[in-house]
Amino acid sequence: MSGNINNTIREGNGYWYKKGLRDGMPIAMGYFAVAFTLGITAKNIGMTPIQAAVSSMLLHASAGQYAAMTVIASGTGYLEMVMTTLIVNLRYLLMSCALSQKAGGGMKMGHRMAVSHYITDEIFGIASSVEGKLNPFYNYGAASVAGPGWTLGTFLGALLGTALPDRLGRALGVALYGMFIAIIIPPAKKSRIICGTVIISMLASYLFSCLPGIRGISEGFKIIILTVAIAGFAAWKFPVQEEKQEQEGGAEE
Repeated sequence: MSGNINNTIREGNGYWYKKGLRDGMPIAMGYFAVAFTLGITAKNIGMTPIQAAVSSMLLHASAGQYAAMTVIASGTGYLEMVMTTLIVNLRYLLMSCALSQKAGGGMKMGHRMAVSHYITDEIFGIASSVEGKLNPFYNYGAASVAGPGWTLGTFLGALLGTALPDRLGRALGVALYGMFIAIIIPPAKKSRIICGTVIISMLASYLFSCLPGIRGISEGFKIIILTVAIAGFAAWKFPVQEEKQEQEGGAEE
């Protein structure tokens, strides 16, 4: 009897792993393209292909990695780099909390820790859309293809970036900024508050780079100050009206 139960569990895990593989393939292809440009950026600041690949293997966050590379390029210390990366990646704390609720009390701590190691915006999105409780093997399957796609793209970008003509390499490096624009535009078009916050952030960043007395602040601390100040003010001034959203959702149903 127990053998049949174990077999059922194994089959269930295998099903979710394969489903994660299928759902993770489009993410992996998108990651490869973006990571290639990140690899070029890594090459431009003096990182070797191995160093760039290891950074992508350990830190699965494009914005966090780019922020860290910006701090590295400015020549500031380790503490500033850690603080900058922590601030930029704080959103993953919220994602982890959300997935922990979806996982339920039956998921063991080992699985929780393994799943938390590879929570990205895209994997969080597909994991959140799964019906019912989250099986950790679904995340393992998605990460099995998305992770190598991100790491390989970064490695090849840093490696082949040296072989590309200088103008072409710089042009491809701009694609990373295109990714950030693609992330910002859709929510900014739907919400005036988000649009205004983005505009204020851009203006504040420009002022920090040119005003006397402020422009001397290192890049890492500029990111920390602007992120905490602007995001904190927006969250305090324009909190999400959860009760109103729930009422609207109930009315639609």
